[in-house]
This record gives sequence, C-alpha cells and structure tokens, in this order.
Amino acid sequence: MQEDVVVPVVLFISIAVAISTALWFRFRGRAEVQHTIRTAIEKGQDLSPELLERLGDAVEPRQRDLRRGIVSVSLALAFGVFAVVLGEQDAFRPILGLASFPLLIGIAYLILARMKVSET
Repeated sequence: MQEDVVVPVVLFISIAVAISTALWFRFRGRAEVQHTIRTAIEKGQDLSPELLERLGDAVEPRQRDLRRGIVSVSLALAFGVFAVVLGEQDAFRPILGLASFPLLIGIAYLILARMKVSET
C-alpha cells in the first residue's frame, strides 16, 4: 500500500477503535450495575429508590455536560495548536475549520451545564 492511502485508513481505524472501546466500557459498567442490583434482589435486600437512582446515574447530568464541554473545547484548542505548530500555510485554515466542530459542540455543552445550574 502507498503511504498516502495507509495514513487515512489508520486514522479512521484508530477513531473507530477508540469509540468502540469507550462504548464497550460503558456497556460493561452498566452490566455490572445491573448484576449488582440483581444479586441484591435475589438475596432479599431492600433497595431504596435513592440507591437505585444513584446507581443508575453515577455522574449527574450537569457534571457530565461540563466535562464533555471542557474536553471538546480542549480538543479544539489542541487542533488549533497543531495548526500553528505544523507551520503549513495550506493546512492552517482547514485544520482550524476542523477545530470549529469540537469547539462549537463544547460551547453548547458548557451552555447546557450552565442552564442546568440556573434551573436548580
């Protein structure tokens, strides 16, 4: 294979592997919570609604939005720094354009986290 074909293929495969790994760990965590609840019920233990709610939502939605927003904005800044460090004039604007997607998504998450604060 030529190098100009291998690099994009490896890029997309690595993105797919990263997303698949994150989804797998999320699935395993939920399966463990369900197994714990099932075992407690089989042993006859009472499960309060507060405990079930806490087990179901390990991280509150506001914190989740805040974390996602910070990570997305950081990813956009990383793209921007990469564009500057790369030093290629032809690549500068396309990389900054690519960085605008996680930046705007991050800003939206930060706004959502802020809106949830004002609701409570």
